[in-house]
Amino acid sequence: MTAASRPISVAVLGGSGYVAGEVLRLLGAHPQVKVESVVSTTQVGETVAHVFPHLEGTVTGPLVFEEVTALTARFAAEAPWGILAATPHGATAALVRQVLDAANARGTMARVVDLSADFRFREAAQYQAIYSHPHGAPQLLADFTCGVPEHIKAKPRLHATQPGCFTTAVTLAAYPFFALGLVEASVFVAAVTGSTGSGRTPAANTHHPERRSNLFAYAPLGHRHEAEMRRLLSAARVDQEVDVEFVPHSGPFARGIHATLRLHLKEALPPQELVTRVNEFYADSPFVHATPELPRLHDVVGTNRCRIGIATREKTLVVTSVIDNLVKGAAGGAIQWLNRLFDLPHATGLVTGGLGWL
Repeated sequence: MTAASRPISVAVLGGSGYVAGEVLRLLGAHPQVKVESVVSTTQVGETVAHVFPHLEGTVTGPLVFEEVTALTARFAAEAPWGILAATPHGATAALVRQVLDAANARGTMARVVDLSADFRFREAAQYQAIYSHPHGAPQLLADFTCGVPEHIKAKPRLHATQPGCFTTAVTLAAYPFFALGLVEASVFVAAVTGSTGSGRTPAANTHHPERRSNLFAYAPLGHRHEAEMRRLLSAARVDQEVDVEFVPHSGPFARGIHATLRLHLKEALPPQELVTRVNEFYADSPFVHATPELPRLHDVVGTNRCRIGIATREKTLVVTSVIDNLVKGAAGGAIQWLNRLFDLPHATGLVTGGLGWL
């Protein structure tokens, strides 16, 4: 489908969470999209602006949260729909199946972008091994393309799924080095994320008062995003699987991810040459840029950008990567996929300045 004269109808599932709030903020300025439905099980009847006061006065602010049956009643054969699923892991697959079944019954072309983990793995058994429950729609797995949009050049399958926020930050930084054959097949990662990455419902270790003025690691060498990183980075090589060792940290800030990667160069190269090679690799990717200076979170917070810094000592390579976990790591990456599914330029609706000061 090419960019049409009339806007693409879009629905947001799981519309009351932090990621959904970012989706609604960004889609409000998207020139080819009209948000027609915001689905929630907890906020039915409330306006978007009531749940997200910062969206008051925007085009999405007056929208009212509704049940999924109200969404499917809107489907019509002549109008294609984009469905952005910001629902929790484990709940998404069955809901997406329900929506797609309704679309098929009405002859509606619907394309889904999933922001949960439900369609990140091609095998239902692998999903169950990591998330400890059966997959809710295994028959749909083959219809989803998973990865960051910058790394998958071929046209995606019927639907797409955005990797986890940690995985996005790490794979954007490491993938070029593996794809260009510059490094050995292993990477160590230590990454710090903000409290919004834990979602809207506070828990003992994720509630912001527990994180303020604090910093701690969790799930070392066992975080579920490690398997995602291993699969996506291994796709850059043809000879062997990439070994990933990942230690995530909870940071005392709300938004952003700062990842530090250590890799081993096959031959010593100066940072500037590596910067040039990475930027050549991402020449067609407007949101990713490498520099010899090490980036800071405030360089990217509020944007869909990823900034990559490079340092070397002999054959030791250190790469730092910063993204906004809610934007490039979730909502913005999903909108890039939405653009891809509807044959729009990657950057449509996503070129915006950062927040500057928080």
